[in-house]
Amino acid sequence: MEKSFQMIIDKVLSKESFFWENPYAVPFSRGMVSGNKKAGFKDILDASDRLERFKPFLSKAFPETIDGTIESPLKPAPVFSEKVLKTKSPFYIKCDNLLQAAGSVKARGGIYEILKHAEDLALENNLITADSDYGIFADKKMNDFFSRYHVAVGSTGNLGMSIGIISAKLGFRVTIHMSNDAKEWKKNKLRNLGVNVIEHKGSYAEAVEKGRASSANDPYSYFVDDENSMQLFLGYSTAALRLEKQLAEAGIKVDRENPLYVYLPCGVGGAPGGICFGLKHVFGENVKCYFAEPVNAPSVMLGFLEGKKINFKDYGFSMKTDADGLAVDSPSELVLEICRDLTDGLYTVDDDQMYASLYQLKKYENEKIEVSAAASLSGPLITGKIRAKGTHIAWLTGGIFVPDYEYNAMLEKGKTAAEKYL
Repeated sequence: MEKSFQMIIDKVLSKESFFWENPYAVPFSRGMVSGNKKAGFKDILDASDRLERFKPFLSKAFPETIDGTIESPLKPAPVFSEKVLKTKSPFYIKCDNLLQAAGSVKARGGIYEILKHAEDLALENNLITADSDYGIFADKKMNDFFSRYHVAVGSTGNLGMSIGIISAKLGFRVTIHMSNDAKEWKKNKLRNLGVNVIEHKGSYAEAVEKGRASSANDPYSYFVDDENSMQLFLGYSTAALRLEKQLAEAGIKVDRENPLYVYLPCGVGGAPGGICFGLKHVFGENVKCYFAEPVNAPSVMLGFLEGKKINFKDYGFSMKTDADGLAVDSPSELVLEICRDLTDGLYTVDDDQMYASLYQLKKYENEKIEVSAAASLSGPLITGKIRAKGTHIAWLTGGIFVPDYEYNAMLEKGKTAAEKYL
């Protein structure tokens, strides 16, 4: 353990991208009983059912969803695979960069948690019954009711976007505590929706702590705790059920001879953890999940290694990265508890590689993503798993809402960075 830990310290300090195969991962059947597991498959199904109930509301609030389903396409990326990964192995991109409503993977967890909170309040106050048409949540009467209540969250950007957007649609008063890593355009977009954005000079952990403390003093305030929220986690987990359907529709077989390899950008760990949790329940031993972190912010990796919540700044590391969604100094305790023995491995990637991948994906597949989303694309190479038989999926976590001026600057950086990898 000590030697392994020192290796990671040395690798991070050297700012090298590297792969750490998780020695604590165990077969799924054992993993689900080896610790205090707080949820199971029935909870994933319950979350999925709740999203179904809210489709009439979501179709009104977000007509771009057509039927109220917030979901992203699964696309083959053959040119990127051949030109960049140098393989003809089946390679796909899961396009959460195109998710309606909030434009990132956070639309899954963030929107789900606020819908669950709204449902709880409505049931407690006899505004709905189990048989109600949830289209009622779009009515002014409901908006007026929810305006009595407050929602708050601490965020580096995308979670705050999802919470702010859905809360504003329902009528909640909402405050987003933003860390110093959050992009200015994300703050401006939220303010244009009437959301109260509080900027903090410190890191993600400070924004979360300030938000939690402020919310605790208001009995009408609900704090979305990115570090510990089971509802966020379950919202993310429903992605596995949707992916199962998409794979079947595409004729992609997943079994022992044809496993699934999934690469997931990782900040605090909630989104990749929830998705991994769902995928393991759906595909069992036939799916392998790998988390991607910046070389300067490997908080979940160090948390898995230590077996407890850590702050990697205590080890002398910086948090300097343009991947704002991944700039997190402490991991989710919930994810450490549930996913330490489910996650198959973690890898780190530097900003140049992320920029290069962003540029290459636009060049070869015409797909727009933000920097943090690009962390998944180099996973098959860094882990070496691209040589393994099966289907590979890079999860793209955000990008569609990035302003053109910001994105064009990313492309220029990416073009320069890509020349290093030719």
